[in-house]
Amino acid sequence: MARRLRRDEYTVGWVCALSDELTAALVMLDEEHQGLPSNGNDTNIYTLGCIGEHNVVLAGLPAGQTGTNSAAAVAMQMKSTFPALRFGLMVGIGGGVPSKDADIRLGDIVVSQPGKGHGGVVQYDFGKSTPSRFERTGFLNAPPPILLAAVTKLRANQRRGKNSLSLHLSKLNSLPDFSRDEAGSDVLFKAENKHVEEDGCASFAAAGKVQRDERTRDTPAVHYGTIASGNQVMRDGVERDNVSSEFGGVLCFEMEAAGLMNSFPCLVIRGICDYADSHKNKRWQPYAAGTAAAYAKELLLVIPAAEVVETRTVEEATQG
Repeated sequence: MARRLRRDEYTVGWVCALSDELTAALVMLDEEHQGLPSNGNDTNIYTLGCIGEHNVVLAGLPAGQTGTNSAAAVAMQMKSTFPALRFGLMVGIGGGVPSKDADIRLGDIVVSQPGKGHGGVVQYDFGKSTPSRFERTGFLNAPPPILLAAVTKLRANQRRGKNSLSLHLSKLNSLPDFSRDEAGSDVLFKAENKHVEEDGCASFAAAGKVQRDERTRDTPAVHYGTIASGNQVMRDGVERDNVSSEFGGVLCFEMEAAGLMNSFPCLVIRGICDYADSHKNKRWQPYAAGTAAAYAKELLLVIPAAEVVETRTVEEATQG
């Protein structure tokens, strides 16, 4: 029979927005625990389990309610119900921003990391309008030090070839929809090329396709830097590149992280499922959700449980 732990024995909170993301997260658990009775007005539905030495709480956003506000509500209820949480992980899919500095491909992983004057996540649709332009305001906190230290160690391990991403991804082999083969081809179009619904993307194959060298590696590449977060889906290549340039180089766009960073200290991990342009579709979403979940598991496995216990709780960290 599955174990049943107390609420105060869970130290890691894992938030997903979509069902594919939650499916991949559940597969990464080493053990699933018995559920606990509902707690007051908490409307989240949790899955409890462990990865390595860490007891993990998983929750998804309500169906059809993506965005920063929904993510913030789920995280606030989670940290109230599980008072011993030390940090969170926001894990799922995102739209990539390929550039001359970042050879981002579908299925790759983007991890929020402070740099270029930002804390790792920027809210690109938050600010005020002036007579001349839209001024973006506000600053989002960086991930907690324990997670940034784990990123450093994991990057060092990967450089030495000590990478278990493929092993973790293999746990999804029993789910055909999550396979790399099911995702199909990886085609990047020039930013200015717009998708025409009645023609499909085939008409852009000659003039609009960006020529790129074939990837020889079997595992997804991992990129570290700034993630742009907002409440609207980014699906325009020109606007994507303009926003990226404004923030000194953005690696991907997503819709939840900005609601968490200042109230639920966390690291954001995104699998790239499209290029945030008009050609976006859902074919790559399951596989990309899987690559992000596999990285999250890899990250947790390099963090000693003893160090987590010595870290301030999420509630303490957000109170200053």
